[in-house]
Amino acid sequence: MQWVETTGKSIDEAKGLALDQLGVAEEDTEFEVLEEPRSGLFGRVKGEARVRARVRPTAVRPKIERRDRKKGREGGEGKGDSRGPREPRAPREQAQQSSGRNGSGTVADSSTGSDDVSSGSANSKQRKPRAPRERVSTTQREESDVSAQQVGDEAKKFLGELVEAFGLVGTVDLREDGDDLELNVSGADLGLMVGPRGNTLLAVQDLTRVASQRRLGDHDTRLRVDIGGYRERRREALSRFALDVAAQVVASGEARALEPMPSADRKVIHDVLTENTGVVTRSEGDDPNRRVVIAPADA
Repeated sequence: MQWVETTGKSIDEAKGLALDQLGVAEEDTEFEVLEEPRSGLFGRVKGEARVRARVRPTAVRPKIERRDRKKGREGGEGKGDSRGPREPRAPREQAQQSSGRNGSGTVADSSTGSDDVSSGSANSKQRKPRAPRERVSTTQREESDVSAQQVGDEAKKFLGELVEAFGLVGTVDLREDGDDLELNVSGADLGLMVGPRGNTLLAVQDLTRVASQRRLGDHDTRLRVDIGGYRERRREALSRFALDVAAQVVASGEARALEPMPSADRKVIHDVLTENTGVVTRSEGDDPNRRVVIAPADA
C-alpha cells in the first residue's frame, strides 16, 4: 500500500487529513511523524507538522494452515487416546518410554540426570510438532501475492453475483489503473444498493473488498465501488455545498462545523477547498461522528 504525506498546524491535524485521504479508520492506519512544529518566541508555533501514513497491512491466514492445524489436532487426539492409560506412570518410567530408544533401536541409558529433567525433556518433545505451523503460515503469506488484475476479476465476479442476490439487473465494469481498481455497476433502479446517503453502497464496497482483497491476501490495491453513478453525483453536490459554506465563512469570519460524514465525503470537501485561500479545513471527532470544520484562513 502506498504512503501519503500530509501537513497541518499540529500532528493530530496532519493525521486527520491523512485519514481522510486514505478513507479508513485510525486503528487501520500506520503513521510516521516526519516533522513536528517548533516553538518560537512568545509561545508561537513555527513550521508545520508533517506525517506520512498508509493502510496497515492485514495478514490473512491461509486455508491450508487451518487444514494442517485440523489434521494435527486430529492426529494429536488419536495419539493421546492410545497413550492415555500410561499417564499415571512415575516420571522416571514415563521418561524412559518417551525418550528411551535411539535411532538404532536399543534402549538408551536414562540413569544419568534427574527424573524431573527427563520428564521435562519428554514433555518438550511432545510439544515440538507445533512449530511447523508458524513456518507454514509465513510461507503461505509470502506466496499469497496476487496481481491487481486477479483482485479486480474476483471483485467483479462477486459484485455481479451480489447484484443478482439483490434481485436487480445490472452490468459490472472494471477499470484498472495500476493499483487503483474501480468497479462501476450500471443499470436501472439500483437505488436499493445505494441506500440512504450511500450507506448501503459503503457496505457493498466493504463486502467486495473482503471477498477479493482480503480473501486473496492482497495489501497493495485500492478498490472502490460505484453504483449507478452515485459517487459522481454526490461529489458534484458536495462540491457546490462546500463552496457555498466557504463563502459564508469568509463573509461572517466564523468557523462552521459540517454534519458528520464518511471519509470519502470528507475528502471531497478537503479537495474542493484546498485551493481556496480564504478558508482552511480540518477534521474533528471520531468515526462515525467525524466531521469537517471550515474556518477562516486568518483565524
